[in-house]
Amino acid sequence: MRVFLTGALGFIGRHVVARLLQDGHDLVCLVRPTSDPAWLRERGATVVVGDVLDKDSVIAGMRGCDWAVHLANLYSFWQPDRTLYAAVNIDGTRNVMESVLETGVAKVVHISTAAVYGRPAECPFTEETPVGPVRFSEYARTKYASDLVAWELYEKRGLPLVVIYPGVVLGPGDPKYTGLYIRDFLRGRIPATGFDDAVFTYVHVRDVAEGIARALAKPDNIGEKYLLGKEYLSNRQYSALISELSGVPMPRLHLPGPVIMAIAGVLTWIADRVKRPPVWAMSRDRGWVISVDAMRTTREGFRFDGSKAERELGLTYTPVRLALQEAIAACRQGLEAPAAQPHRSG
Repeated sequence: MRVFLTGALGFIGRHVVARLLQDGHDLVCLVRPTSDPAWLRERGATVVVGDVLDKDSVIAGMRGCDWAVHLANLYSFWQPDRTLYAAVNIDGTRNVMESVLETGVAKVVHISTAAVYGRPAECPFTEETPVGPVRFSEYARTKYASDLVAWELYEKRGLPLVVIYPGVVLGPGDPKYTGLYIRDFLRGRIPATGFDDAVFTYVHVRDVAEGIARALAKPDNIGEKYLLGKEYLSNRQYSALISELSGVPMPRLHLPGPVIMAIAGVLTWIADRVKRPPVWAMSRDRGWVISVDAMRTTREGFRFDGSKAERELGLTYTPVRLALQEAIAACRQGLEAPAAQPHRSG
């Protein structure tokens, strides 16, 4: 099959590219003019220069494709210009989904996030659980809005849609929030723990790529949702596992939630004025983001049941322990390299 991808150079995107190439698919990847497409070209993918904000470029790249995977999004917990969240996550998704309809693509897999569920009444929640009343970051709010755009096109215009909702994605090579935390933990630059009892559902990045590949190939699943993730860890268990696997001691300090939120509020206020990411007790170009959105998300957590993907897609989940081992090894190999701040993918 000829598969069109957005966000192919992102953390998840690179794993999706590798997985789809294993199945012998012909890949067409939309790449922004500011990105380096060499990695994709080396693997035989066709590169189309464009942007999800430029619908004409999306349509041009998508013509002649059988399937599409929409990974491009703005994933961060702070931006100097917050309007970019809506532009990329909502308008960009609308452009991609409308392009699917206009070019006759047979199936599109849209990658959302479990964070769009907020805190539902049901815990652990499933794909069919009504979402909670609040999203805890601008990222989650705009991703949820983008889902609504896609599902409306499915209901009203027959968009051939499947949506994937990963939990917290772990694995080697993550330049974003989770990877930054692991890297700074290894450096001893996490001065304190907090929100120890909040629980998240985790998933290996390769399992996400596998789930996407299987959702594409599965017949008769238009209109389906798949939550991806299995193991639950509290924030304290997560940090303790990093400590055990790396040999780096746990932070000695524990801060109460209200103190953390107060610190995050001050740092976010400063960041909004100096237009640089809010960081805590670290150099500004290498620090872990401690914005209000990041801490609200860390405080709330989410627990869901990802067994539908096991039953219907045949997915076998990788243990979190292995995912963290690989992430720690990758961080140690590249600790001296400048770390990217959370950024726009695709």
